[in-house]
Amino acid sequence: MKKKFKLGVIGAGFMATAIVQGVLRQGAIAPNDIIVSDVNDVALDKMNKLGVNVIKDNFILANNVEFVLFAVKPQMISDVLMGIKGATCDKFISIMAGIKKERIKNVFPNAKIARCMPNTPCSIGSGAVGIDFSDFNSDEDVKFISDLFNPLAVTVPVEENMLNVVTGVSGSSPAYFYLFLKGVIEAGVRRGLTEEQATLLATKTMIGAGNMVLANRDKSIDELINAVCSKGGTTIEAVKTYKEAGLSEITEKAIDACVKRSEELENI
Repeated sequence: MKKKFKLGVIGAGFMATAIVQGVLRQGAIAPNDIIVSDVNDVALDKMNKLGVNVIKDNFILANNVEFVLFAVKPQMISDVLMGIKGATCDKFISIMAGIKKERIKNVFPNAKIARCMPNTPCSIGSGAVGIDFSDFNSDEDVKFISDLFNPLAVTVPVEENMLNVVTGVSGSSPAYFYLFLKGVIEAGVRRGLTEEQATLLATKTMIGAGNMVLANRDKSIDELINAVCSKGGTTIEAVKTYKEAGLSEITEKAIDACVKRSEELENI
């Protein structure tokens, strides 16, 4: 039976808004083919101003859409699932960290679920998303799910058991990069640059370094590091300091902590 709406989004927060804005901007879905639910009137009003349909009843939404996108906090999923139990939708997309497909299938046994891990740069069209498509064997469905994120990010297919790692590597890592960037900026300011000067220099360099990696896929990261480090020069002294301080080990420990928390969320 043809559903009234192509996509129903449960949750109208930051990432849900970014996704809806992205697909509308690219014309991937017409506004009248999208319906969004949330308990927050202000959030719904913002969505309504984008031209999409809004509602507060999750069950009505799930009964009238082809795809349901879960865009709520992981801690809310039990209440959300109980609220839509018995609805006719059987295609789900989840951007919730740590919530396995099995959790949704306990309520919707015949469901097909795509689990996705986006990051905040998706909101400006520069994100990265790991997606488990394995439940879907229809090229049309896979394309639809991909098209939700293609305006926002590079999409990387992964198996579900890798999504906690994706959370540590890309879902949460903007914060790691911001932390490192903050240190570089503050060091520049302490040595006489204005904050504006240091921020522009350091930020553009970080963006450029990332683009250098993507533009030189035939070279390893070590080769790119060595290309900046001339023997007896300035850069090599900084790199030695980072190595002596155990930067790689600290990063490993931080990602382990992130992945562990994502695994803990699976048991909430």
